[in-house]
Amino acid sequence: MSGAVKKVVCAMSGGVDSSVAALLLKNRGFQVQGVFMRNWDIADEKGQCQADREKEDAEYACKKIGIPLLEVNFVKEYWHNVFSYLINEYKAGYTPNPDIHCNKKIKFDLFFKYALKNLKADAVATGHYARIAQSSDLPEKGFKLLKGVDKQKDQTFFLAQIPKYSLEKCIFPVGEMTKDIVKKIAAAAGLDRIVQKRESVGICFIGRRNFQEFIDDYIEPLEGNFINVENKKIVGKHKGVHCWTIGQRCALPGQPSAFYVAERDVITQDILVAPGRMHPALFHQTVVTENPYWINKPSINFEKGESFQCEFRFQHREPLVNCLMYQDSEGKLQIYLEKPLRALTPGQYAVFYTGDECLGSAKILYRGPSMYVLDHMKNKDIL
Repeated sequence: MSGAVKKVVCAMSGGVDSSVAALLLKNRGFQVQGVFMRNWDIADEKGQCQADREKEDAEYACKKIGIPLLEVNFVKEYWHNVFSYLINEYKAGYTPNPDIHCNKKIKFDLFFKYALKNLKADAVATGHYARIAQSSDLPEKGFKLLKGVDKQKDQTFFLAQIPKYSLEKCIFPVGEMTKDIVKKIAAAAGLDRIVQKRESVGICFIGRRNFQEFIDDYIEPLEGNFINVENKKIVGKHKGVHCWTIGQRCALPGQPSAFYVAERDVITQDILVAPGRMHPALFHQTVVTENPYWINKPSINFEKGESFQCEFRFQHREPLVNCLMYQDSEGKLQIYLEKPLRALTPGQYAVFYTGDECLGSAKILYRGPSMYVLDHMKNKDIL
């Protein structure tokens, strides 16, 4: 970060990470303004709104820390820019990542601009496990997004689509720490209620319902068949491809083994399923993505057919895999992975790294042939 920073607006979620981020900033002498973002205001199946509970925790933390808390309402913007996107993606047969999209459209765009313009902040802070560094090998004011020190908690995956301009005025106070240290700091500050909270996992607005029950409220169920990828026989029925994602286990009655989703067809509503969690139909080694978003574009001339080697992941906690990429005339990336990966999922984001730096990301459009298909082609001397 460049320039003198006096006032920092810290996004307060009611969790331990944002609470400790605010505490650290205050202890460093900054004027800290806590802000709670209300992005969802619909009650769950028990008549409770998750946002209300989170705000109570944010109020508790701010009172303990000794900073003011302001609430801003982005419910309308979240509905149009994140939730509607989520629903439309499912309807189109994709499996989206709402956390990545929320960071891109809400936290590091609308909220970021609100903090700087309306609250006159010099910088914006969040509790993400990530780091920002200015580099001499980039143009003036070039900033890099780096992995957090705690590699198990690193959240650059979820930040891989954020606007580049936000990096210049962002602070990630817990990015240099491990989770256990963050909890110890919170405990020492008397934030017992926050330390004891269960960490939020998954999509916050679903509540305690399972995903299939939730999504049926927004997408009309369309019955389809589960089809065995090996013999093309129908092995069960389902209520819509939007309820299922690649790699998911299907509890099909009367079947001798567990089946897992290998392919989905949004037109026919057929779902191809494979017997066994490690079936080769669940593994792919090539993917095609949409035009990538680069936080910092690699110094490669894709237009001249040059390739680029980096590291790839499409799930937050999965190990990085080496990959080789080309860009076609339409801007799509053709990606070849060092080894086949299980459950590569259209709609998810391919996120790219070199060392500790997160370079950017691109939505996966489709996969190449599965290892099962390739094996059959080899056996028939097609390859």
